[in-house]
Formats: sequence, structure tokens, C-alpha cells
Amino acid sequence: MNRFCIFCLLLLATPFLASTGAGAGEHPNILFLLADDLRPDLIDTGAGAGLETPNLEELARDGMTFTRAYCSYPICVVSRAEILTGQHGWENGINGRRGATLRGNPAFWPEAFREAGYETVHVGKWHVSGRPSTYGYTRVAGLFGSGGAKCWEPGQTDWKGFPITGYKGWIFQSEDGKTKYPELGTGVTPDISKTIADAAIQVLSEARAKPWMMHINFTAPHDPLMMPPGLEGKYDSSGIPLPHDYLPIHPFDHGNFDGRDEALLAWPRTQAAVRDLLRVYYSVVDDLDTQIGAILDTLEQTGQRENTIIIFTSDHGMACGSHGLRGKQNQYEHTARVPLIIAGPGIEPGHRTEAMVYLRELFPTTCALAGIEIPDSVTAQSFVPVLRMEKDAHHDAIFGYFTNTQRMIRTDDDWKLIVYPEIRKTQLFDLTNDPIELDDLSESGDKDVQVKRRELEERLKEWRMQHGDV
Repeated sequence: MNRFCIFCLLLLATPFLASTGAGAGEHPNILFLLADDLRPDLIDTGAGAGLETPNLEELARDGMTFTRAYCSYPICVVSRAEILTGQHGWENGINGRRGATLRGNPAFWPEAFREAGYETVHVGKWHVSGRPSTYGYTRVAGLFGSGGAKCWEPGQTDWKGFPITGYKGWIFQSEDGKTKYPELGTGVTPDISKTIADAAIQVLSEARAKPWMMHINFTAPHDPLMMPPGLEGKYDSSGIPLPHDYLPIHPFDHGNFDGRDEALLAWPRTQAAVRDLLRVYYSVVDDLDTQIGAILDTLEQTGQRENTIIIFTSDHGMACGSHGLRGKQNQYEHTARVPLIIAGPGIEPGHRTEAMVYLRELFPTTCALAGIEIPDSVTAQSFVPVLRMEKDAHHDAIFGYFTNTQRMIRTDDDWKLIVYPEIRKTQLFDLTNDPIELDDLSESGDKDVQVKRRELEERLKEWRMQHGDV
């Protein structure tokens, strides 16, 4: 069975016609492109260290880039639950603790748009509980989730021969999970970004009478990393610079030294090993950019781009050798911060903003842009005034956490405090003078610095008490 026929099985049977966007009226379409484990500095600084992402660079020229966008909790499940509910993890119950379940009865992002008359489509990775239909998606395409253990072949390895520990047994499947498509591969495959993009393109190419919201959830560049077809040899390890904050080992156990992500790179992190990791990481991101370009081309060719709000981001970042870490379970800028580009009607092209925003605020923000009432359960704040150039700022402080081992506050005057409650350790960084967070000022003898430390400690303590984190 060829690839096109397989996708026909994945999608509902509808005519393959170019859509002019007719019927959408004044309601914009919403295209949400979500990467997984993508470092923000590779995309939003314009200094990708040789990484080629022409399509994302073009999207940035067409829209607004947020240089201070953050996740609350640097893990896929928690971050995505916040995005879907517009609530903090301590509010929706998905808080990173083992066995955590959804609390209350929150409205979901796609559900709000479905009730407003939108077609809501989920494409790609599904990494929260339940099924897409229970969250308000009216359709799925290229759905990739767990449940394919019978199709998993033991002994599979990543690009360097390391045994695969992530996405084992994940498989493309029908919405109800009863039908599996092993022809498309089990687990992460070298061409998985294209597989997901092809499914999205098929749907976007159909005629429709209603406005639509589409969430395209890529696995890239999450491990296991596989070399995408055609990119072998494009990036040379010897030509890839180390991260500016590279260390062979983190100076203390930050709360996840024994985690799965950290086991993906041998201790100490040698320069050669980090460069080789980045070689493949860059290749996967390069391929992701190509597939996003194909999706955006389809929007253009079908006459839908002019009336579509396009959002590109990641659920969190990734260390990849920074601070001696491999994984994402930390509060440093390379991980807590995320790339965020938003383009579309009414959004100033080519603008960069330092307004601090959270990922979960995309829910109320898109509701406001589409003229949809924001559900009462949503506690996140819309940042439409920033998109409309009416305000330069949104929050004066951002807070983050991971398990019971890390708490963080980052303020708009470029100071950051990270507290490690379990080991009674504190870090303090002046991000203006030390953006790579290598100069810990927590024990500085400077009186002004100590005043700042006490100020941040008090604000963090107050925030924790407000949320019952005591």
C-alpha cells in the first residue's frame, strides 16, 4: 500500500479540492505548530550557529517573535495540559506528580473553538490522557500515540546505536485507537516529521465551509534522534560550536541526575559527544523546518494564509550539553524559555517583543483574536494587547517549577532566582550581564545584590503560598 493510500485511511473521506478560505468570513483560522524539546536560542535569536531554518525565519519576518516566552514546567505532559486548559498545573491537577489526573471540569482550547463553530483538527503526537475527541477535536489526522507495543521490535537504537527509551511502541492510529498503521512505522522514525506534515497538508487541501483550528504536534526534535533522509553529512560535528554555557557536568544534583533524559549522554559530557548530539539535533530541526515550509506553502496555494493566525512554538526547550545537562528538567533559559512566533492578520510583521508570556496564555489569546468568549475556567491572561502593539509588557515576573526539587522566578528587569528546596541551594543570575547563567551571585558580598536576592525570595515565597505550594 503506498503512502497516499495510507493517509486516505487516516483521514475522513472528502474531496481533494483547493480551499479558498470561503465561508470563514471574519473568523480567522488558527494553525498551531508545536515542536517538542526545541531550544529557543536556535530559532528566536537569529544566531542558530549554522543551523538552517529558512521557513521559520520567513515566518518571523511575517509575524511577531517573543523573546521571553516560557513554559511553567519543562515536561511534555504538564506543559501540554497547561496549553489545552489555559490553567497552571497546580490548578488543572496535571502537576508532574506520578499518577496526577485532571482536576475539576476545565474547558479545553479546541472545545471552545468547536462550540464557536470551528472545525478542530488534531495532527501528530498525542501526549495527554484520554483521546482527542474528549478535548473537543472534531477530527484527527496522522494521530501518533501509545498503544502499539505489539508492533514494537526489541533492540531498536537511535543514530549512535543507543537503545531507544522514548516513544517505544508509539504508533500512528485512528481516533479511537482501535486501528493501527504500522506501515507508517512504530516509534520515532527518520521521516516522522514528513509523515505528520503530509497528514496535515492533506486536510488543509480540502474545501471547507467553516473556519478551522488545527494543532500540529511534531515529535521533533525529541529523542530518539534519527537522521532524516537526505540530510546525512549536511552538518559536520567539527563545525558546530559548543553551547556558550557548555559544561562537562552540572556542579550539583539539580533533582534529575538519575532521570531518563540525563542517561542519554554519558557523564562527563565530552565536547565531541555534545557536538555529535547537536549534529543530529540540528538535522532533525532542519527537517522540521522543511516540513513546516511545506505546510505553509499549502496554506498559500489554497488561499488560506491571509486569514490564518499561525503560531509556532515548543512545549519547552532542551539542554543538549548546556550546564552539563542533556535533558529538559531544569529552570535555565535554554529550557524554561521557548521559541514563539505568531503571524497573521493584524499582527505587526518583523517585530520582536520582550513581553514575558506563558504558553498557557495562547488559549485566551487566540479566543480574543477570533472573537470567541474566553471560558470561565481559563485563568491564563490574554496577551492580545502585545500582539496589537498596544502594550510593550505583559508580566513583570515569570515563575517555574519542577517536581519538588526546583522553583524559579524570573523578572522583567533580567534577574532570575532558582531555589532547590530539597538540597537547600539557591542560584541568582543577572541575565543582563550573564545571559548564559554561569555566574551564580547568590553568595555575592555586594549589598545591592543581596537586596535583590531577598526581594526575589520574598516574591517567590508569596507566589508559592498563593498556590498552596508549602
